[in-house]
Amino acid sequence: MTNQNVTSLRTTFFTRAILLIAALLGVCAVGVGAYAAHGMEKSLAEQGVSSDDIEKRIDQTEVAVRYQMFHTLAILAIALTGRLDRSRLLWLTVVALLIGMGLFSGGLYSISLADTLGHWAIVPSGGLTLMIGWIFLAVYALFGKCVRPTADH
Repeated sequence: MTNQNVTSLRTTFFTRAILLIAALLGVCAVGVGAYAAHGMEKSLAEQGVSSDDIEKRIDQTEVAVRYQMFHTLAILAIALTGRLDRSRLLWLTVVALLIGMGLFSGGLYSISLADTLGHWAIVPSGGLTLMIGWIFLAVYALFGKCVRPTADH
């Protein structure tokens, strides 16, 4: 197998893996968003949660879903560029966005759905990690290699 074939296989695998992750994150965001819109209030009320806390938890869930979906779409767009195997900055962007989503949205889900949070700094750390991901993408846009289109692209 030539180096070009190995690179092509790796590109396909990496791109498909990121596309799969983006698809699963999108499904989860839609599912949690639907629960927040249609079943969360009743479920929390049955648990004896006050109406003020219910409203706050639903708001937190909606913020988590919104951030998860926006960043899932960003990861999807990066994967669709087909340049993940050619750029460490794009990989760092994807990794930072995934970690940031896990911390930020995951922390908010933990607060709103389970009424627990491991440490107060989880959510702001996630937000900072998301910002770092966007900075990596900006650096790639400014300094990444430009690829000229070829006849087969």
